[in-house]
Amino acid sequence: MSTMNLALPNGSKIPILHVLPFVLVHVACLSVFFLPFHWYWPVIAVGLYAVRMFWVTAGYHRYFSHRSFRTSRVFQFILAFLAMSSLQKGVLWWAAHHRHHHRYSDQEEDLHSPSQQGFWWSHVGWILADSYNQTRQELIPDLYRYPELRWLNKYHSLPGITFAVLMFLLGGWSGLVWGFFVSTVMLWHGTFTVNSLAHVFGRRRYQTTDTSRNSLLLALITGGEGWHNNHHHYMTSVRQGFFWWEIDTTYYGLKVLSWFGLVWDLKMPPRSLLHPAPAESSS
Repeated sequence: MSTMNLALPNGSKIPILHVLPFVLVHVACLSVFFLPFHWYWPVIAVGLYAVRMFWVTAGYHRYFSHRSFRTSRVFQFILAFLAMSSLQKGVLWWAAHHRHHHRYSDQEEDLHSPSQQGFWWSHVGWILADSYNQTRQELIPDLYRYPELRWLNKYHSLPGITFAVLMFLLGGWSGLVWGFFVSTVMLWHGTFTVNSLAHVFGRRRYQTTDTSRNSLLLALITGGEGWHNNHHHYMTSVRQGFFWWEIDTTYYGLKVLSWFGLVWDLKMPPRSLLHPAPAESSS
C-alpha cells in the first residue's frame, strides 16, 4: 500500500515513502540507549537545537518568507543552506507555503490551521501529505530568480545530509545520534508548534483577522516565534517580541550579525502600531 487511507483535508494522501524517513529519524533517536552516555551529549543536542532554530527562524521565516532585513547574495545562500540543515524541505518551498499561510491565515484555504483541520494536521500532517509537494513559484518571484536558491531547493536534502556527516566525523556514532537525529527531531517539533499551538494557546494583544496568539513559553522554545499575534499584526518586523520584556533571541542574533555588516536594514514595527486598543484575551 503506497498511501495511508485516512480522511485528510483537500483529498490529500500521505504516501508511505513520505512517512518512512520521518519515522526512521524518530526511531534513530532511541539509539541513545545503546550508546555510552556522557552528560555533555544532551547539552550538545540542546545547544545545536538552539543554533539550528536560529537559522530556521532567521533564514526560512524572517528573511526568505518576509524579507524583514537585507543581506548579501553570498550570505543569503549561507542562510538558506544552514536553515535547510533542519530538513524542512527547500527554502523556496518553505517561503512560498508560508506566504500562502499568511494570505489565508485560519481561513478554509489555510494549509495548516488548527482551527480548520485540527492539531495533528497543522503540526505535521500537511508536511507529509502529497498535496503540497510543489514549490509555488508564483508566490516567490523575488527569490525564484536566484539560480543558486533554485538549485538548493531542488536538492533540499543535501544540507541535512552534510550536517549529519559532519556530526559523525566530529563525534562518531554518539555525535550522529545526539548531534543530528535528536537535535533534528527536537527542531522539527519545536518549529511545528508555531503552526499547531501558536493559534490556540496564549493571549491576543491585537485584533488580527486570524486566531494568532502570543505565548512566552512558545517564544522560549522557538527563539521568539511565539510572539505570534505580534507577528501577524505586522509580519515584516524583524523583531517579533515588540517590547523589551518579550524575549526574542532570533532578533538578538540578527542584531549581532548587523554589527558585523552581514545583515542590514532590519525592519521594525512602526511605533503607531504598538499600542492599539487591547484585544480580548484568551482564558
